[in-house]
Amino acid sequence: MEEENRPLLSPEPAGESCSNRGSTDSLDFKAKRPFHVEPRNIVDNDPQERVSAEAAILNSRVHYYSRLTASSDRLLSPPNHVIPGPEELYIYSPLGTAFKVTGSDPSSKNPSIITIFAIWNTMMGTSILSIPWGMKQAGFTLGILILIFTGLLMLYCCFVVLKSPKAIPYVDTSDWEFPDVCRYYFGKFGQWSSLIFSMVSLIGAMVVYWVLMSNFLYNSGQFIYNYAHDVKMSDSEFGTNGSDKVICPFPNTNPRGNHSMGTLYLGNSGNETSSSDVSFEHWWSKTKTIPLYLIPLLLPLLCFRSASFFARFTFLGTISVVYLIALVTLKAVHLGFHLEFHWFDTTQFYVPEFRLLFPQFTGVLTLAFFIHNCIITLMKSNRNQENNVRDLSVAYLLVGLTYLYVGVLIFAAFPSPPLFKDCIEPNFLDNFPSSDVTVFVARTFLLFQMVTVYPLLGYLVRVQVMGQIFGNHYPSFFHILALNIIIVGAGVLMARFYPNIGSIIRFSGATCGLALVFIFPALVHMISRSRQGLLRWPSVLFHSFLIVLGIANLLAQFFI
Repeated sequence: MEEENRPLLSPEPAGESCSNRGSTDSLDFKAKRPFHVEPRNIVDNDPQERVSAEAAILNSRVHYYSRLTASSDRLLSPPNHVIPGPEELYIYSPLGTAFKVTGSDPSSKNPSIITIFAIWNTMMGTSILSIPWGMKQAGFTLGILILIFTGLLMLYCCFVVLKSPKAIPYVDTSDWEFPDVCRYYFGKFGQWSSLIFSMVSLIGAMVVYWVLMSNFLYNSGQFIYNYAHDVKMSDSEFGTNGSDKVICPFPNTNPRGNHSMGTLYLGNSGNETSSSDVSFEHWWSKTKTIPLYLIPLLLPLLCFRSASFFARFTFLGTISVVYLIALVTLKAVHLGFHLEFHWFDTTQFYVPEFRLLFPQFTGVLTLAFFIHNCIITLMKSNRNQENNVRDLSVAYLLVGLTYLYVGVLIFAAFPSPPLFKDCIEPNFLDNFPSSDVTVFVARTFLLFQMVTVYPLLGYLVRVQVMGQIFGNHYPSFFHILALNIIIVGAGVLMARFYPNIGSIIRFSGATCGLALVFIFPALVHMISRSRQGLLRWPSVLFHSFLIVLGIANLLAQFFI
């Protein structure tokens, strides 16, 4: 038995190059290509036919070639004239039947328009709610410039990530992701560090989701309670009057002060409390009770072995974003624009156009434009691979225009006076009262969407963490339960003591962006070009600047 499995010829000498093998270089030496079967012998809905004698002979010939040498040696791989084209590949069954390889069918790929909107839909996350706040922190004019500049930088780094597997010679990288590329260049350190920073982005997103779900559930419950009991909003609430009421939940009576780090939230957001409503306010608190109510709902969902059920609801993300854009447009039309340009001085109602708090916006945008850890997978489904660069650029353009549209309209329409521009909240929906019907619909949409997406994020965390540590995505129920308790606990603590999604997003964005956006792509590009003998000093300076920029972006979050 051992003699039969031994190759008939010894492997080639180590020094011999594979570059002179002709057509065999295109073959994947890790897997033998299937043989040809005539169409009349293909299994369909008809009764199964035995494989023809011609196909059986061809199968034996391919097996003969595979016996000639070890699988790591491509010298005597089956030549191209023995193997059919990709459109005629079939899988041979030991039972004597053959099945067509449907994955090689070009019709199963997506056209460019589908790929573009898939990228747009993937990037359109919770960061869109913090764009107006980030623009306020940077200043209106500087915020627009930073959004454009950061989007271009993120696009370039995404190009580098997308091209990185193809720059590796003599290795089949068809199923590689960027962590695999990091492992190739940096060994175990690259693999584990890319995993850790990827986890920062995923767990950071899950924490933000928990804070937002607590917020949306609280305001939705408040709306239903007020409507059922005919409770009117308090006139003492700091905000505007009229049908399109805008509020300032945490007014800053000293507009020249610096309140960039947010407030330690320990209570409700200023709703009037009467003796008849004491019980409801006690049990329906945004920070004290609502984060705990979500545990019995979401913790069991995180423990599901498969997340395929929740993947069916991903279309809700597109609906939510489209409704959010329509809501922003409606509010801007009703409220009008309220702008005054004060370049460097803070006034009673307006912030300067250029503020030193701008790194907070760059941290938010790093996560808002972050798709680098899954862009290779998304672009594999593109039907025309030669259009990858164009399609990715168009997708980033659409994402940037969406962020710019929402940020500019909310900032410009925020009624100043009588409110301060500094009152724009990290979640701009908090600037509208819970009694607003259109905002209530938006919160309900977003709440249901996040309840379905949250288990998907947990599943991604589980697959990567458990797969790396135990080599099994589901080692046991207790392993999964322990991991989920840690994740849920982090969300509950943040929702309880510091529900500022702007700060959570900017810290997690700057942290994961440091490695997966700036350092690793820049180093991979320089190492690859150096090995090809194509590295030049302008490229070294530019990519070194990217690394310094990523480090400065993270450090600035702690000092600004």
